[in-house]
Amino acid sequence: MKKSFHKTRQNAAQQGRMVQKQASLDFLDPAHEWRRIFAETWGTFLLVLVAAGGGVVAAKSGGAVTLGMQVVAPGLMVMAIIYFMGTVSGAHLNPAVTLAFAVRRNFPWRRVPAYVLAQLFGGVAATQFLHAMFGSVGALGATLPGSDISNGTALAMEVVLTAGLVNTILGTASGARNIGTNGAIAVGGYIALAGLWAAPISGASMNPARSFAPDLVRGDLGTTWIYIVGPVLGALIGVAFEWILKGKPTVAGAIAAQGSLDTDDTAKPDA
Repeated sequence: MKKSFHKTRQNAAQQGRMVQKQASLDFLDPAHEWRRIFAETWGTFLLVLVAAGGGVVAAKSGGAVTLGMQVVAPGLMVMAIIYFMGTVSGAHLNPAVTLAFAVRRNFPWRRVPAYVLAQLFGGVAATQFLHAMFGSVGALGATLPGSDISNGTALAMEVVLTAGLVNTILGTASGARNIGTNGAIAVGGYIALAGLWAAPISGASMNPARSFAPDLVRGDLGTTWIYIVGPVLGALIGVAFEWILKGKPTVAGAIAAQGSLDTDDTAKPDA
């Protein structure tokens, strides 16, 4: 009976490895690229709709949506998105995250531009939807430095928050994909936690697409640079910390990002 139990476990593990390899191949299959781009567009649309929409609806409803609700909602949305489409595109939803995966060498650089454009398009489309529904109330949910907070302070906060977000994502994701219970709960929880204490300082954006879209639609790019430079610097720092914590990218990352079936842990992903 003991041998039968071990054999069952071995068979289950082998089947799991086969499913993982097939999913990795699907992740890189060029024929599925349009699905990945659509997933990033739709996912970012939903994220920005909730993140920016919280501020818009709060202003429209006279404060019925509290600040706590506004900052927790995007975390819950990201959690849901990771569950329902993490295996399709990776559920990056954020140019800084796509950059981090590429710098970490878990994601091919040639696919970065399309992902970033899809994320920006999804964010702008969500903001346009909010504008059509509610007008320009609540600054269209723009992320702005808080009252009496300097641009430098807001920038530093975005750098630190994004570094933590990237570490959370790289530490829980499978290669270049946000998938599964660990990734969804950890990433969604981090976004909510960061917003709960840091939103009054910088807005706790951590996402250039989320901040750029409302600024573009409302025609005010005065502080947009904070939410581009900050997350980009934070992403690079997060990748450096991941290297310190875990060393070189592993074969698991290469398999997830590029469909490699090698078993050599020194296998280098395609840059």
